Amino acid sequence: MAGVSFALSQTLVIPALPEIGDHLDASATATSWLLTAFLLSASIATPIVGKLGDIHGKGRVLTVVLLVFAAGAVVCALGRTIEVVIAGRVLQGVAGGVFPLAFGIVRDTFPRERMPAGLGMVSAIFGIGGGIGLSLSGVIADNLDTSWLFWINLIALPAALAAYLLIPPLPAGRRPRIDWAGAALLSAALAAILLGVSEADDWGWGSPANLGLILGGLALTGVFIRVEARTADPLIDLEVLRRPAVATTNLTAFMVGLAMFASFLLIPQFAQAPELTGYGFGASVTVGGLLLLPVAIAQLLTGALAGMLGTRIGFRAVLAIGAGLTSASFVVLAAAHEREVEILAAGALLGAGISFAFAAMANLIVAAVPQSDVGIATGINTVMRTVGGSFGAAIATAILAGSSGAGGLPTEGAYTAAFAFSAVAGLAAVGAALLVPRPPPARAAADPRTAPLTEST
Repeated sequence: MAGVSFALSQTLVIPALPEIGDHLDASATATSWLLTAFLLSASIATPIVGKLGDIHGKGRVLTVVLLVFAAGAVVCALGRTIEVVIAGRVLQGVAGGVFPLAFGIVRDTFPRERMPAGLGMVSAIFGIGGGIGLSLSGVIADNLDTSWLFWINLIALPAALAAYLLIPPLPAGRRPRIDWAGAALLSAALAAILLGVSEADDWGWGSPANLGLILGGLALTGVFIRVEARTADPLIDLEVLRRPAVATTNLTAFMVGLAMFASFLLIPQFAQAPELTGYGFGASVTVGGLLLLPVAIAQLLTGALAGMLGTRIGFRAVLAIGAGLTSASFVVLAAAHEREVEILAAGALLGAGISFAFAAMANLIVAAVPQSDVGIATGINTVMRTVGGSFGAAIATAILAGSSGAGGLPTEGAYTAAFAFSAVAGLAAVGAALLVPRPPPARAAADPRTAPLTEST
């Protein structure tokens, strides 16, 4: 429930942005901040919340995060100005930490033999929720008040209660202090980079504001690394990020995000393009969203399978398969997009690819880091995927904006080029996945409960 509530909030508003803007009498630029503010908040909160879970207990932190998320939903639903709704979206973005907390809870509480399938299913749930959000958005916007796009997020409340009652608290012991200076530096760096990328199409790639934010963010990242190297209790142990399994998995996460997130933008826009363009279906918001339903269905069917397959052939191979399926889905879209059935088939391939890739990344990171660093390490992996998605969406938007056909809309060739770009990004993700080192052979241990968690184990 926690995963679905956050995943829904990520995508529910995307197809309905024009309706929300009309309801609030806001410009398209102002309305776009409903996405930008949520993205920035989630990216900043994800690693910090993950670390708080490592220190104070993932169940208790998850409860607090879900309560803040629900409060943000109420603010959005009751807001009558765009500024108030944006503030609510900032509160909701804090729930980005649900990702690392969920992975850490599985790591802490599941029996070893069930852990891969558990991580795979949790990973799939996040993707399923996002796919359902895209499909459900038009239905709500066309038949109900737009406030219901936010009221639905209150399913987080029973999830918060369950988290408090059912997830074991952290055992007593030494709890390091969180490195707030490092957290502030990382937050500022992420905010600068993501804001620069998100607004690049409006400000112009290479504009002073765009370059200043991106380069400034990269400089702050360098400062963050230097500060963390000298801190007794850093936000994250840099040696953990330098581990080959972690570094290559994070690189793959960036490339998968680069390919994947563009689809959530491209497919609905393509479907809704009027037939006068020569390529669109003239679909409604509802139908445009429903064309992405196979993405969610495929993830539902393959979520647990990804975890079980990983225990047989290794999660490195599962990650490469997932990236390959993602690339193949965009090859289909680039080569054949004249009929709805072709879009549906590509969506099924994409859903399976996302499910395999997400499950494999979660298992690879959890297996490669100490239990005390699971929250922050999976949080960084999630952020890498988000940053990649931001670049992918911005590049896809720039490709579409670079052409003008009938009615001032993008040409069919621009969509084909954008799909081809995502296919190439997916292929690069396959290459990055193959760089993930193979796990060492399992070694016997006197007590299997204390044996190191490795992929082969």
